Amino acid sequence: MFQRPAFRKIISASISASAQQPTRIATRNPPNNVNAIHIHNNLHLQLHRTFASLPQLIQQLRKATGAPMMECKKALNAVDNDYEKASQWLRKNGSAKAASKLAGRDASEGMVGIALSLEGTGTGSAVGTSAIAGASIVRVASETDFASRGKDFTKLVEIIAHACLVNAGGDTDGLMATTISQNDGKTVKDALDDAILAIRENLQIASAETIISSSDQSVVTGYVHGKVFNESNAGTAAAIVELVPTAESTLSKGEIEEIGKRLAMHIVAARPAYLAPGDVPAEEVEKEKQILMEQMAESGKPADILEKIVDGRMRKYYEGVCVTEQGHMLEEGNPKVSKALSLVGLKLVAFKSSFIQ
Repeated sequence: MFQRPAFRKIISASISASAQQPTRIATRNPPNNVNAIHIHNNLHLQLHRTFASLPQLIQQLRKATGAPMMECKKALNAVDNDYEKASQWLRKNGSAKAASKLAGRDASEGMVGIALSLEGTGTGSAVGTSAIAGASIVRVASETDFASRGKDFTKLVEIIAHACLVNAGGDTDGLMATTISQNDGKTVKDALDDAILAIRENLQIASAETIISSSDQSVVTGYVHGKVFNESNAGTAAAIVELVPTAESTLSKGEIEEIGKRLAMHIVAARPAYLAPGDVPAEEVEKEKQILMEQMAESGKPADILEKIVDGRMRKYYEGVCVTEQGHMLEEGNPKVSKALSLVGLKLVAFKSSFIQ
């Protein structure tokens, strides 16, 4: 085939140049390069927000924070439509404003949550990474049961329970200041404020307690009743217990945990106030004895007989308020809890419980 000389030279030069250059093979980012992917995603998100319209920014901010549309618009207007600054503005202003308006409202609903040692709370979380052996139980109050049944509220309760364990039963201020995220330094107070802004209810940490293992042999476990979501550790009632094996025990840790869980279930059902008779305050014991004596004052019986009757009734009283004296509801024949544990070489050294109603 006839080709013009000039065209033949161009083709020849192109082929020659290609032969001199090394072959390049296109490669993708390695799948384990998490940082590179994360940076790429962040840049993409920032570019998207940079060129987004005001309605789009409002929608994104509302989805991320749960704040009302007008609050999101107000936040964006206050910082010249800067998304990141608007998020901070909402946290500082919107949450404080919402909390002040809602502070006086009654908060009698909510959820109870527990955390057992070394349970994590997800990627990027600082909570649950402590080596503390034990368990925590918290009650987070809300105004309505509708709000407390949501996934966001349940997650909040679990986060606070883990933070309580990390805080090792410290005071409320220490719990509120506990960091829950390594990524942005977010604290329990930040999480609570964000939830108040999103849910628009008076939310409070009503109670927070821990059991820290008293020995290397002890086993701490718990039970949650009335879960909304089966995979969660939050519900309408819960209990945590610490069991210590005696020298006679031949049980494995798993077997002790199962016994502990059944005992925690009993505690949720029976609602004892104290561990053993010796833990009941002396003034409460004397008050109860006085009531019993007054009830039998006109019986005409001698004082020594009355004392024996009172002692018998006090045993009945202890069965109602002390877990070790109660009949174990989950064991065949309902043996006394202390006896049921003794038979398998275990001793109950601590328990905590909490209920919504």
